[in-house]
This record gives sequence, C-alpha cells and structure tokens, in this order.
Amino acid sequence: MNTLMGIAASDGIAISKAFLLAEPNLSFELGKNDDPEAEVTRLEDAVEVSRQEIEKIKAKAAESLSEEEAAVFDAHLSILLDPEMKNAFVEKIKEQSYDAQSAVRETADMFITLFQNMEDNPYMQERAADIKDVTDRIIAHLLGVQMPDLSMLDDEVVVLAYDLTPSDTAQLDKRYVKGFATDIGGRTSHSAIMSRSLEIPAVVGTGSISKEVSNGDLVIVDGLDGNVLVNPDQDTVEEYKAKQKAFLDQKAEWAKLVDAKSLTADGTEFEIAANIGTPKDLEGVNQNGAEGIGLYRTEFLYMDSDEMPTEDEQFEAYKAVLENMGDRPVVVRTMDIGGDKHLPYLQLPEEMNPFLGYRAIRIGLDQDHLLRTQVRALLRSSVYGKLRIMFPMISNLQEFRDAKAIVDEEREKLQADGIEIANDIQLGIMIEIPAAAVLADQFAKEVDFFSIGTNDLIQYTMAADRMNEHVSYLYQPYNPSVLRLIKYVIDAAHKEGKWTGMCGEVAGDQTAVPLLVGMGLDEFSMSASSVLKTRSLMSKLDKSEMEKLVEKALYECTTSDQVAELVKANVSGIE
Repeated sequence: MNTLMGIAASDGIAISKAFLLAEPNLSFELGKNDDPEAEVTRLEDAVEVSRQEIEKIKAKAAESLSEEEAAVFDAHLSILLDPEMKNAFVEKIKEQSYDAQSAVRETADMFITLFQNMEDNPYMQERAADIKDVTDRIIAHLLGVQMPDLSMLDDEVVVLAYDLTPSDTAQLDKRYVKGFATDIGGRTSHSAIMSRSLEIPAVVGTGSISKEVSNGDLVIVDGLDGNVLVNPDQDTVEEYKAKQKAFLDQKAEWAKLVDAKSLTADGTEFEIAANIGTPKDLEGVNQNGAEGIGLYRTEFLYMDSDEMPTEDEQFEAYKAVLENMGDRPVVVRTMDIGGDKHLPYLQLPEEMNPFLGYRAIRIGLDQDHLLRTQVRALLRSSVYGKLRIMFPMISNLQEFRDAKAIVDEEREKLQADGIEIANDIQLGIMIEIPAAAVLADQFAKEVDFFSIGTNDLIQYTMAADRMNEHVSYLYQPYNPSVLRLIKYVIDAAHKEGKWTGMCGEVAGDQTAVPLLVGMGLDEFSMSASSVLKTRSLMSKLDKSEMEKLVEKALYECTTSDQVAELVKANVSGIE
C-alpha cells in the first residue's frame, strides 16, 4: 500500500478503481507552411469546433454547478474569440510562415510563460491555465487528437490526474466519478471549488499521484484528511468503509437541522446565511436551511450577459431572490468587477496588479451611471423582501459617503416618479481592506452593518497572494494579527449598536467558527453546502467558553499553528 498526502479539497470518502486521466499527446515538431491562406482556414475551423465544444461544456456545467463556477467558460470563450490572440496566430502564419499548430503553440507558450511569471498578479496567473486549456483544445483539433471526455465514463471510478482543467471537472458525472485526486492544486483552484459544489470527495496537491497508479488499481480518496491510499489491504478498506459510513451518517444528522435555529449549547442565537451568485443558487440555500443570503454576488449577472444588463433585467433578478427569501434578509453586493472578473464589453485598463487597482466601488464611483443603474434596480426590488445593500472594496469613509449619496439621490428620483421603495433598507460595506478595518470605529457611526470578506482581508493583511504557491503558507486565517483585526471590527460595530457578518471562506471554516462565536460575530455566510455542518458545530459550543478561548488565541498565541492547536485541544470534533 502506498499513501500520499495532499490537500483535502472536498469532504467525503471515495473507494473505487483508478481511472488515470492521461494527458493527450499534443507533441509535434514546429513546422512551416507554403500556403498561408489554407493554414488560416485550418485555424479558423479548429477555433469554431473548439467554440462549439466549450459552449456544450458550459451548458452541461450550468446543470450541476453554480453560475459563478460555470462562468469560467465565459472566460474560455473570451480567450478563444479574442481578436488580439487570433491576430497573433495569423501573424505567425502569414509573416513567419508557421503552420497553424505551430503558430498557436508559439503564441500560447509566450503568453503562458509571461503570465506564470507574474507572481504578484493572481489574475494573470489564473489566465495562464485558462490559455493553456483553450489553446490545447485548438491544437488537438489541428492535430486530429481526441481530447479526454470524462462525460463518457460509464463505470464507477476515482479519477486521478496531474491536474483537472475546468473543462474536465465540468464533465464529471457523480453517478460514476466517486472522487478524484491530482498532483497539483489548492483549495481555491478551479477543480477544488467545483468538486465541493458537486459534492465529490477530492484531494489535490499530492505531488505525484498520477505517477503512482495504474488504471484499475484500487484507490481510496480521503477528502476529510487529505490522504490518497493506493492498493490498500482489505483491513484498510474496511476501516475506510466504516469511516465513509460514519461521514454519511453525520451528513444525515446534519440534515435534521435544516429547520432548526442556529443556537449555541448555552442558547445564544446567531444567523447562518449562504453566499449565492444567481437566483439559480436558491435551491441549495433552501435545501440547507440558510437563514438568509449573506452575499449575493451580482457581478455574475453582468458576466453572464453579452452587454451591460439593463435596469429592468437587474430588477427582475433581485426581485426573484427577495421574493424567494421572504422575510429572510438578503445582502446584495454591488458590482464587484475588476481584479479577476472582467467584462468583454467594459473596457478596463491593463494593470500590473488589478487586485489593488481599478475595481469594484472604484469603478462604480468613477463611472457612476453603472452604479446608479444597479442602485435603481435594487431600490425598486426592495418592496419584495428584506434588502440590505453592501458596497465592496471600500477603503475610506468618503467612498462610502459618495456611494450612500447616490442611493439617496436615486431614491428621491424614484419616489418622485411614484415608485414605492422600502423604508428599512440597510446600507453596509465589506471589510476587506485593512485600512477600513483599522478605522471600523469611525465607519460604524455611519454604516448599518459590516460584512468581513476574509479572502481579501487575509491576503492584504499578510501581503501574500493566496494563489501564489511560493507564499501561500502566509494565507493564515488563524494568525493572531488577522483575528485581532476581525475582533476589532466586530467590537466597533457592537459599540455603535450595529451588526457584523462574515462572507469570506473563513465563516464556514470549522476551526475558525468557535473563535468567531467567541468574538460575537452576528452573521456567518458561506457556501450553502456548509450551513448544516456549521449549525451542528455551533450547537455544541458554549459562548462564554469560546470567549475565553478567544482571549487565549489573541493574546497568548503568537502563530497561526498555535491558534489551530488551541482550538483543537479545547473543542471536541475539530481535527
């Protein structure tokens, strides 16, 4: 038996025979052409077939993945149809006499290398993987090589690969793919995020699993602890079958809490909400008993359109969510475009570091017609539910004041036209920039609520890009410095009688939840699939004991590891 350690990407245990996803052989010698027009025609044909395939993959992904996760294929289509990319291919064919596949390979390698070396720019690094996925597909068609098609599997397997592209993951059929493991990747990689949405056990970042197995080998994927076992003995198989049953039994117990309140053992009530990207995600919200929407990512409404969505189109989307949720609160984040989210119809400047550049509220205030359209749609929808509006990427008070002024101005205009608007709409901000966190006591005097976006707050606080493998160890949600910032924000809000939520990944982190309970975080918002697990954990916690735990974590621990060990030692069930 061979055991490999990796990163637990999606909960669960899978026991099945191995299906080794082989990389297609796309090797060839660089070649020249003597008929440029014929090569351009070959290229255009390959691009068109690739477009049709990606469209089909996108449609299939929409059936099982959230709109947010399926949106990666919009990015693939943008790359495929990018006129600059196509011009670069054609230029090499016509001016340097390359054949079509050589032109694509030379151009793609140049961009991939360029983007991979941008270690301070996660957006560009992610685009490198997307460019490879797309251009490999074009080259495969030019060479007549069949691309892997996981949708054709008709037997139960565990898929093992060097990596799974978004195209691969979108084709996984839960009836047959019981789990997967990869050589590379992390918890925030495309494949990891999609595996959680599909609820397929997964382990990523094993280093060499694709080299350690053969087709048909018996494999155990332990998505709970991050292990992969190859050809285990019968005793080990029985041990993991028991572990698998225990996990499934635990999920059944969590399901009983779907209609329960989110209470600690000593009766303190919290709110557990869900993050969504589109109205389509509401099914999971309701099935898992979420008590509200803590983050409605409206940018996916923009990303799923070929042009800027109109006020009426936005109104219908917001109305649908508010009506569905009834008296449960819905926090809608205004357009968070920029960073890693680009719109083909909205020209944004090329930036060395788009995550610290022209994005989110900065675009909304600069091009305020965009924000005003969205605000009008939101205000009109407010009478259909319990609306809360949240502005992202706020760094200073003036930005919030300017955004609030736009809300007030559009409210007056709508009311002058006789349109009814709810009178209890709350306005809040995301706390994701350390400057805003440090000034939380002043913000709390003017906002109605805070929602802490830990994904960005942590990487900005630690000055460490969480997508950069060389510094990913610094993405430390339990670091005392990060925890002190979070507690300061919560305390500042409570001092002014305001509430604080959290919509980053940490809100559903089982090691962080006891600390957040002790800090008095009011609302926890997470992926819908984490709601019941978190409610179950919360029911076992005593708030007063967690308050003592927080004091030790913040003022006696000096490292992230010490905090994690402290929680594990004091809270049963945390591993």
